[in-house]
Amino acid sequence: MTSRRIYGVACLVLPLFSLIFMATIFGNGRLENLPVGVVDHDNTSASRNIIRKVAATPALSVSHHYANESEARKDVQRKVIYGYLVIPSGFASKVGNNQAVTLCYYYHNALLGVGGELRSTFERLLKQLSVQPIALEAIGWGEDKRAVTSFLMPVTEEVFPVYNSERNYSVYLSQPFYFVFLQILLLLVTTFALGSETKWCTTKEWLQTAQGNIVVAVVGKLLPYTLIFIGMGLLGNQFFLRWMQPDLSVSLWAMNGLMVLFILATQALALFLYSVFPVLALVISAVSMVGSLGATLSGVTFPVVFMDTPVYVVSFLFPIRHFVEAEQTLLYLHGSFADCWMSVVSLLLFLLPPLLLLPRLKSVLIRNNDETGR
Repeated sequence: MTSRRIYGVACLVLPLFSLIFMATIFGNGRLENLPVGVVDHDNTSASRNIIRKVAATPALSVSHHYANESEARKDVQRKVIYGYLVIPSGFASKVGNNQAVTLCYYYHNALLGVGGELRSTFERLLKQLSVQPIALEAIGWGEDKRAVTSFLMPVTEEVFPVYNSERNYSVYLSQPFYFVFLQILLLLVTTFALGSETKWCTTKEWLQTAQGNIVVAVVGKLLPYTLIFIGMGLLGNQFFLRWMQPDLSVSLWAMNGLMVLFILATQALALFLYSVFPVLALVISAVSMVGSLGATLSGVTFPVVFMDTPVYVVSFLFPIRHFVEAEQTLLYLHGSFADCWMSVVSLLLFLLPPLLLLPRLKSVLIRNNDETGR
């Protein structure tokens, strides 16, 4: 481990970098000043008043004005802006004559977080604008303002987030994303540590040191990395769950126990893949693909239960999916291991396949050593 710089970088430098990166990437934790455009076909004081109200919304920033919708649509597709509002011609006159008029908004929903924020912001803003002309007219007739408001909007919406009062994206994204990145590093380091014995023709010495016992050889080889990554996991949990989010009432013992299971399951997956593809270049490609897919299928950015059935089934083959599911149960449902026992059992089951393939791995290592000797 000390003879090659790559181990220090992969085991210490990159995890610490990802810790700092995930702690700072979301800024204040909320989506603000999202660039949007406006297509104003009316160009009146009423339409400009609407544009000012859109610009005054903290989540939005009116950065572009367009002459037509086709130009705005092209910029949405290029992600220059994330959405745009269309004010039709004759808007002010129709509102003044009590005629129905439609304000249309369009948004880019490929980025689900941004799309959801734009939709809710536009709907909330336009809902208020839609009742304003009626309210002003009724008040002008002498009606009481409170009576008009209660008639037009009889239900007042009050939102009380249970676990994330500030609606901070960092609360529920930083910590799991850190472990998503950690599992990619762990897969790569584990397979490289095993494959380097064959690459540098030291398989014979490795097995001789373990007195021919493949279990001792594998455990002795991987145990230092296990302890290092467990240490990085402990640091991550302490950092995200105590220092960044001190109001979270979750047992660190439970979270750390779950993290240790996740580290062991991820290493077991890497050992399984190396036993199936005992060629360093091939297995590095395999674990890179598995790590990338694990980031997608973890359920952090999109709920796994709403994925297509084939994708949902495949997600069970990734330890990170079970780890995130159990972690969310502990964090947001105030549960215990009894409430996420299926995820815990799933993580434990990852330890069985590589154990069954250890005899095959030993025979492959011996064969490769004999071929190298010749």
